[in-house]
Amino acid sequence: MVRKLSPIERRARRNRTQLKKNAGEGRLRLSVYRSSKNISAQLIDDLKGVTVASASSQEEGVGAKGSNKDGAAAVGKLLAERALKAGSKKVVFDRGRYIFHGRVKALADAAREGGLEF
Repeated sequence: MVRKLSPIERRARRNRTQLKKNAGEGRLRLSVYRSSKNISAQLIDDLKGVTVASASSQEEGVGAKGSNKDGAAAVGKLLAERALKAGSKKVVFDRGRYIFHGRVKALADAAREGGLEF
């Protein structure tokens, strides 16, 4: 029997399928996960099914809490540095089930400042 999706799962799936359709040109997907205490992001190559780069507020190099905008910005800059080292500059931003506000927006802005284009 097929189980019914919750509104949160439906929103995430709808967002992700639209991104995969519109990604084209082999762009990587910048996926964000946000919890109450931490935030993490990763660059995913959907064609190969591989994570190219990732960053989290739990890492030692971040130096800021992930539960505020400063920590999210630090994660965004760290991810941008790692993405440029891996040779990918153009990405598609996947906010998942989260609205583009607060920590998610701070991470995206910091990644843009770090050199990623989306």
